[in-house]
Amino acid sequence: MTHATTIRNVPDAILLDFGGVIFQTAKNAGGSRAVAVKHAARMDRAGIGVTPERLEAALRAGLVALKHWKHAQSRRLAPTELAPREIVGDFLASDLPAAARELLIAEAGDLLRDLTRMLSSHALRPGIPELLDFADDRGIPVGVVSNAHSGRSHREVLAEHGLEGRFAVQCYSDEVGLRKPHPGIIALAAEACGAIPERCWYVGDTQDRDVVAGRRAGVGAVILTRSHHTDDPPFAVTDRADAVYDTPEGVVTALREASGSSAPLAEPGPDRGGPALLIDHGGVISQSERDPHAIRAFAGWLAALLSPDGEARVSAEEVESLVASARIRHSEFKRRVRRRDSAADASRIPEVEPVEFWRDWFGASLSPRQRAVLAAEAHDIMARYGLAKSKRRLRDGIRELLEACRAEGIPVVVVSNTISGRSVRAACRDHGIDEFIAAYECSDEVGTRKPAAALTDRALTIAGADPARAVFLGDKPENDAVSARRAGITCRVLVRGGSTADADLDAAAADGLATHVVSDPRDVIALLTTAVPAL
Repeated sequence: MTHATTIRNVPDAILLDFGGVIFQTAKNAGGSRAVAVKHAARMDRAGIGVTPERLEAALRAGLVALKHWKHAQSRRLAPTELAPREIVGDFLASDLPAAARELLIAEAGDLLRDLTRMLSSHALRPGIPELLDFADDRGIPVGVVSNAHSGRSHREVLAEHGLEGRFAVQCYSDEVGLRKPHPGIIALAAEACGAIPERCWYVGDTQDRDVVAGRRAGVGAVILTRSHHTDDPPFAVTDRADAVYDTPEGVVTALREASGSSAPLAEPGPDRGGPALLIDHGGVISQSERDPHAIRAFAGWLAALLSPDGEARVSAEEVESLVASARIRHSEFKRRVRRRDSAADASRIPEVEPVEFWRDWFGASLSPRQRAVLAAEAHDIMARYGLAKSKRRLRDGIRELLEACRAEGIPVVVVSNTISGRSVRAACRDHGIDEFIAAYECSDEVGTRKPAAALTDRALTIAGADPARAVFLGDKPENDAVSARRAGITCRVLVRGGSTADADLDAAAADGLATHVVSDPRDVIALLTTAVPAL
């Protein structure tokens, strides 16, 4: 088609959709079955009797409903994205028993990641490497702007195709909370690239989301690369693209020319009232120490992300200093919300959001462009930081405790205050103990931290446990023991050797906050078989 005048101008930045532009997707036969088998196995660890067949049927129904929801959002002026836990709870698992639903909600990030990776294959579209190379040669930043239920999986796909580090920013709807055609997600990506929308090209593949989003954001040019979605919008769309190409190769040609170069809520599940082990992570499962080498590597990576060519660089040393300042703010935040926790039935004690930590605390002194990068990349940055900040080792006795639970058919749920549930899961996988764990309830994913009872209540639901027959093993009286007591758990165990002084542990036992203090996690095995009735 004839180019609009705007497409003849060299853009200050190019923003690309993910599916249909960078990658062409194709359905994998048996993908939904593979996801169902994997997550049914996790349910089995918790003693939840949902077969792969039933889970697959629920996932298929939920995905169809979710597709209709997505189409409806494309008619809204400023749609927001569903949170991962909401997608799983309200769509994918809404017709499953309560325990199964809560387990899948707890593992929402992994489930959505698996659905993205296992339902479809991703083939790099022709012209993308050439487009990135040409943009690099001309100093034009390229960003990703995509509606996604797992931005994490998209980053993995890019890395597997050798494209990690090729983009100035990656904006995914599940991470920034906005979904196209909300113009804000394009405006955020443009700012992160150091540009304004009017000076950007936006390349998508759909009329109802991409063309409309581009027009609402006021981008300089809206371009489509044709996919199986392009010519079949779910409803009539009045906005039109400036150009439509069969593949991204057409975008490369246009860029060369512009540059002057021709070259219903389900019935609740049965109340089994069984036993369970709820266990904290830091100081209990893992003992950690600062890892200066990993922190330096993380600081170097983040410095590079924040410092594209042509802009004053942020050094790795500056990153480390800003991280230290953000950690101080985080400590103040925890003390502040802890002071608000005065009611015995306190149900919600908020956890810090990754965007607040990185954009507002870490990035307070940085440029608007750098803060936009931090806002868009906050979830991925937090996961990387969670892995880098400490060197973890499995505490002696934990494996034996978990093996004893499996032998007795006792489900185990990790209940952790953490800045990154992804890093907690990764640590347990690295320790080789993930196979013993039914689910993880992590404060950054729930939005609530201990000593609120919310995390512990959810863990009890997942395990189908009677609080009177459950054991909570932690190391912090003010967090673990209080949360367990509020959830009605009668066996509240604190272990020495964590972050709490022995004298404070003994004081918690003396005043009844904790029921037991142990020196070795293996000591809990006896409590599981004697203190828990009717095992």
